[in-house]
Amino acid sequence: MHSTGYTGSVVRTSPGATAPPTAIPVAVHAPDPVSLAGVKSQLVHQPSIELVDELTGRPGTVAVLVAADALDEPTLSALRRLVRTGGTRAVLVASTIREADLLQVIECGVGAIVWRHEATGHRLQQAVVAASRGDGDIPADLLGRLIVRVGAMQRGIAGPSEAPLHGLGPREVDVLRLVADGLDTGEIANKLSYSERTVKNVMHGLTTRLRLRNRAHAVAYALREGYI
Repeated sequence: MHSTGYTGSVVRTSPGATAPPTAIPVAVHAPDPVSLAGVKSQLVHQPSIELVDELTGRPGTVAVLVAADALDEPTLSALRRLVRTGGTRAVLVASTIREADLLQVIECGVGAIVWRHEATGHRLQQAVVAASRGDGDIPADLLGRLIVRVGAMQRGIAGPSEAPLHGLGPREVDVLRLVADGLDTGEIANKLSYSERTVKNVMHGLTTRLRLRNRAHAVAYALREGYI
């Protein structure tokens, strides 16, 4: 996870200590050491959880990903990479999730979402257990928003700027418009007040998600679909 700035969990156990036979292996990933330590401290005393350094690929393995203040493309990319590990489920701990990002989070394969201000040991354990079983565990307010959004899409009233399930998000559209105008990465970053790394992450995220070959292909897709 070094490429995204996320830190993997490191666990120390006392000599001879063993996890319960039914314990769920859990790897924690966070954008900073404080968040990592906080989630680990909440989970370490939960008897049904076995904290591990890396994802094991065993069925039922759960990755707990703590989002930074804003749910950005690097976080979504990290989620996609985590769930591509065989047998891995994902739990997302987030402060806020924009409606435009909600479907992308679900599409990434997240089985459970926990609001950061509710992330007690007990609540995290519930989410981990649900995710390991393949069940959904989404806060009621988010579930309501998800139902409304999916209903709107089915009625065909969700426009391109609202990030349809397999389409482009608002930030991706902004970047592609400037790519279409011939701006390079540095110029786009200056224009949108982003870092160059953020612009590269946006482009990598959308080309990977939509299986586009390069920037030209991405611009052609955006033009064909009416985004720009």
